Amino acid sequence: MAFFALAVMLVEVKPVLACTSVIVSGRVTKDGRPLIYKNRDTRILSNMTIVVQGPRYRYLGLVNAKDTIPLDVWGGHNEAGFAIVNTAAYNLNGNGGDTDGDGILMRKALGLCATLEDFERLIDTVKKPMDVNSNFAVLDAQGGCAYYETGNYSFVKFDANDTLVAPDGYLMRTNFGTTGNHKLDVGVERYQAITVFMKEACREGHLDHDYLVTHIPRYMTHGLTKMNIYDFMPETESDTTFFPFADYTVRYSTASVILVQGVRPGESPLNTVSWTIMGWPLTTIAMPLVHTPSGKLPSIVTNDGTGHSWLCEKGLELKSRAFSLKRGNTTSYCNIAVLFNKKGTGILQRILPLEAEVMRRGEEALKEFRKHPKDAASMESYYDWVDTFIRENYRVLLEEE
Repeated sequence: MAFFALAVMLVEVKPVLACTSVIVSGRVTKDGRPLIYKNRDTRILSNMTIVVQGPRYRYLGLVNAKDTIPLDVWGGHNEAGFAIVNTAAYNLNGNGGDTDGDGILMRKALGLCATLEDFERLIDTVKKPMDVNSNFAVLDAQGGCAYYETGNYSFVKFDANDTLVAPDGYLMRTNFGTTGNHKLDVGVERYQAITVFMKEACREGHLDHDYLVTHIPRYMTHGLTKMNIYDFMPETESDTTFFPFADYTVRYSTASVILVQGVRPGESPLNTVSWTIMGWPLTTIAMPLVHTPSGKLPSIVTNDGTGHSWLCEKGLELKSRAFSLKRGNTTSYCNIAVLFNKKGTGILQRILPLEAEVMRRGEEALKEFRKHPKDAASMESYYDWVDTFIRENYRVLLEEE
């Protein structure tokens, strides 16, 4: 086995709920639609997407496996075009501790809110203390796109449409609020990394949904050490190479990815799309999810009858090949040869062409759906194709060990 003697990698010993988020105003995206993005890091690595009828609006929600009637929702969008994701902000309440109400508040918001103003009223009326400490990223069908740094008693809004707040049209958050106690900041290394990534994406004209959802979770340059894991790519899959794997934008604890693409002014709110990677993003793929009249989703990303997502579970099986150590700190060292190598046989290298085809066909289906969003035939047919295409190709990957 080859082990690299590298610089000490900082491991966050605080909470593992270490998400990374970006929001982009529609004034700077290629198609004029706003975006909110989240890498979800959590102790519960098995996630799925479900459709829920809220008090006012039906919504697509990212939830923990087996949460078929969820108390907590960790991102999603509703049929009114309202969308929300979050990152925990451990410095907002003054004690550095975690809270239990973030997912509850997002569930309530998805079921009740249509606009940013609705969300603000919801926060104002929730019983205090709210038991939250989050950077909530929110967009709506009117073009609203903002972060709300929210603690137990109040919030501060950061509007991506405000050129003074977001001169380049985008903002980022990891696990601290800019208005909080910076002695309690968490996720600084990832904030440094996503800052560099977004500057490059902006400069190169890549502020679009397909680039961000497929590249942020596979960005391998460390924000603090500046080491790019791709620079250490092994020759072949058999050249076992364990690499320290902590505080990259993707982590061992990354369980899913969601990028919600809003709508242009005057466009139907039903055209809002949740581009979702269900599972660990180095072993699973992105696809578009929308509201259909029947509530249909691809069967591989929703409840498979056991309370799990088929794709997420298969991705976890593939992930276990990369984290194959049986002794010691097994989640901090990744055999990168399994994921990518110079021969091109790594798991990530083999799923990226699958993802490209899924994304391409998804864009074609969305083009038809956006013309008549109440007629979801194109998307439902696409979902059927995705189920067959991914199941067949993943069976090949899983059998080749």
